[in-house]
Parts: sequence; structure tokens; C-alpha cells
Amino acid sequence: MASLRVENLRKEYDRGTIVAVDDLNLTVPDGDFVTVVGPSGCGKTTTLRMIAGLEEPTAGSLYLDDEDVTSQSARDRDIAMVFQNYALYPHKTVYQNMAFGLRMSTDLSKAERQEKVQWAAEMMDIEDLLEKKPDELSGGQKQRVALGRAIVREPKLFLFDEPLSNLDAKLRTTMRAEIQRLQDELGITAVYVTHDQEEAMTMGDAIVILEDGELQQTGAPKDVYDRPANRFVGGFIGSPSMNFVDVTPRASGDGLVLTDDDRLRYPLSPDYGASLEVENGQELTLGIRPEDVYPAEAGDDGIEAVVEVVEPVGSDNYLYLDIADDFIARVDADVEPATDERIAITFAESKLRLFDHATGDSLLHDVESPPTPEP
Repeated sequence: MASLRVENLRKEYDRGTIVAVDDLNLTVPDGDFVTVVGPSGCGKTTTLRMIAGLEEPTAGSLYLDDEDVTSQSARDRDIAMVFQNYALYPHKTVYQNMAFGLRMSTDLSKAERQEKVQWAAEMMDIEDLLEKKPDELSGGQKQRVALGRAIVREPKLFLFDEPLSNLDAKLRTTMRAEIQRLQDELGITAVYVTHDQEEAMTMGDAIVILEDGELQQTGAPKDVYDRPANRFVGGFIGSPSMNFVDVTPRASGDGLVLTDDDRLRYPLSPDYGASLEVENGQELTLGIRPEDVYPAEAGDDGIEAVVEVVEPVGSDNYLYLDIADDFIARVDADVEPATDERIAITFAESKLRLFDHATGDSLLHDVESPPTPEP
């Protein structure tokens, strides 16, 4: 396997009027599995195609280990790509599809090619499909063949372009586990593009978030989830999405109170406010994840809210509250307030995220640890 380094990668279309990827820098260490996620049109697939050699960058460089491969053709890069639509040859058998790349790009003998195909087929549990053609296979079987075709080459780098998006939910979960098993067994270096943030969070050693062709944040999934770099990342990662309320800090006693001048009033401890350098009257956006919003206990100060909708989802209930648009509290299933009931909710200061209202940048992103412990 190999490491991948992307430096200042840029892709323009239509004489520069459309910028699909803008100054992207990324490092994937040898053996790491990195997921790339973002909304449609953010540049995920374009980035992958430039890494594969299927698109020529407008600017920037690509390195496998320390070798500059920016100008190399796709066939010379020793990279295998698994496509969303499988890209199997319909007139060839499964065996022929898997052996084709070996025949075209290696000098292995027929017996050696057969041995490698058999090895990959056993790993993907498709030995009994080798004489069948793609039209005879289910979607899950086609995906296993596409994975086997990539594995059989034992390339330096694997690229996955939304490989599970055509499968049903249950099969996606199964194939996700299969890909993770292969990662563990083979120690593959991989870049996996997906629009599904759950896939991105559960599969990657690191997660990369793109928007409008620009890198928003990269890091371990839990770190990105807990400490989003900006409002976009906070809102995009996590389901249900992070709650947002526009607030301003107001002086109160020894500290500050965050308020929207309507329903929400949340006091900041003096140390917390000082560590963030929050100023009186500054325009901020408060972010809090639904699972961190919970009913206040009797006797505690809480934020009063009216329950607009109760949405049962099995083990949890989603309470839609009138604090802000789509403000959700994710609570245990046994918490069942009535619609239009007034309740009091609260959240721990350490779970609070604050964003600059104008730029969307997090005020907490560069703080090493939450300034105060949970109560």
C-alpha cells in the first residue's frame, strides 16, 4: 500500500467560471481508510477522479508515497476504483471481469491470474458466481464482484465512489461491514466518497467534509462530531441535525447570559465566557445537538418551550420545540409529553457550541478542551 498526498488541488470548468475543487490539501497515511462526505455538487467525485487520473487537475499536485503522479495516466498509477454503477462488462463472466485488469496491466501467467482471482473470489464469497454474467446477479452480488475486481490487483490505493448507494438499507449495512473487514484484513489505503454521513462516520479512520469544492474540516469522526470547525459541519454531521439559535450575550452579574430576546436565556459561567472572549452584544449562533437537550428536573432552572410535535423513533422520541425552527430534543422513549404541552429543557455548558454569526466559524474549535465540566 501507499500514502496519498494532495497538495493545492484545483479543478475548473468552463474556462474557470466553475470551480469544482478549490485548493484542496489532504494527506492519507499508509493503511488509513478516509471517508469524504458532503452535499451533492461539493466536489467529492471530481476529487476522486483526479486522484484516479480520470480528470486532469487545473492546478495542484498528487503524490503516492513520494512519487509525483499528477501527470501519469490512470493505468500507470496502480490505483483501483470501485464505481457507483459497478462498471462491469456485461458480456464477460464474473471470472473474466475480475481477471481483465490483471491481463491488461500485469505479466502474470494464466495460471497465476486464475490463482489470484480464486483468492479474491473466496475473500468476497463469490466462488460460485465465477461463470455467471452480470445480468444474472443481484445488486449485492454485483457489488461484491466489483470489490473483488479491485482487490485482485492488490493496488497501492483503493478509491470508492459511493459504491453502496444503489443497494437497499439492509444490504448497505452488510456491505459496509464487508468493506471494513477487508480494510482490517488487507490494511488497504483507501479514499471512500459517500453522501451518507452515517457511512462516513462509521467507516473512516478520518473524515473529510467538503462544501462548494472547499475543505471544511478533517479529523477523526468523533472529533469532527464533537468539535465542528464551523456551523456547516455542525449542521451537516449528525442526525438529527444540530440545533441552531441566533443569540447575543448580555451582561448579567459576574458573567454573560446568552439570549435570543424571546424564549431562550442561558447563563454562561464567568470562566467559560472569558475563555471564549465572548463580548457583550456580539452576534452569535448557539449550537446544541438534540441528544444533549434534556428535560430539566423539578426545581432546576430551565428554558421553557412548547412541544409542537412528538415523533417516536423506537428507542427515542424526537420532541420538536418552539425555541427555533426545527429545534429537536432527542429523549428516551418513556418521555412522552403531549403536543402543545409546556416543558422546561436544559443542556450542559460543555456540550454548547458557539459560532460567529457572520462567518459561521466555531469559537470553540481551537480550544483544547471544554472550559467547564458538565454539572
